[in-house]
Amino acid sequence: MISNHLNETEYHSYYKSYINNAASIDIVEGLQTNLKNVVAFLSQIPESKHNYAYEVGKWTIKEVLLHVMDTERIFAYRALRIARGDKTPLAGFEQDAYVANANVLKRSFKSLVEEYKGVRSSTISLFESFDEITLQNIGEASGSPASVRALGYIITGHENHHFNVIKERYL
Repeated sequence: MISNHLNETEYHSYYKSYINNAASIDIVEGLQTNLKNVVAFLSQIPESKHNYAYEVGKWTIKEVLLHVMDTERIFAYRALRIARGDKTPLAGFEQDAYVANANVLKRSFKSLVEEYKGVRSSTISLFESFDEITLQNIGEASGSPASVRALGYIITGHENHHFNVIKERYL
C-alpha cells in the first residue's frame, strides 16, 4: 500500500482511498502506466456510451473524463506551487460547477482523449522534474496539508477510482 510510504500528515484522510488506489510505488511510473491503460480503455468504449450516464443526475462518460482532467490540472498546479515553496494556502474547487460549465457534451470524444493525453504528458514532465526532497514539501490545500508526492498519488488513484466506476456502472 502506498500510504505506508507517506506520513498521514501529508494529506487529508479523505484522500487515503485514492492514495491506496494508486497502482505504483513510483509516481511517474504510475502516471505513465495509467496514460497507456486509460487511452487503451477509452478507445474500446463504444460511441453509443460516450454521452451515457448510468443514472439521472450522474455524469456521462465524457463528463467523467473531463472531471478527471480538471482534477489532474488542479492537483498538478497545487504540486507545482508547493514544490516551489509557495506557502499560500490553496483553495478548494467545486467539481460539479466545473463539469456544468465545460460544455463537454458539445465536444467530440476524440478531442477529449487528445486533451487527456496532453494533460497527462504535462503532469508526467512536472513530476519528473521533482527530486526526492521536493516531493516531500508540504503546503496547504483545501484547508489541509498536502505534500507534493501525496498529490501525485492522488492524481493516479483518483483516475483509477473513476475508471473503475465506468467499468462497473457504465459499460
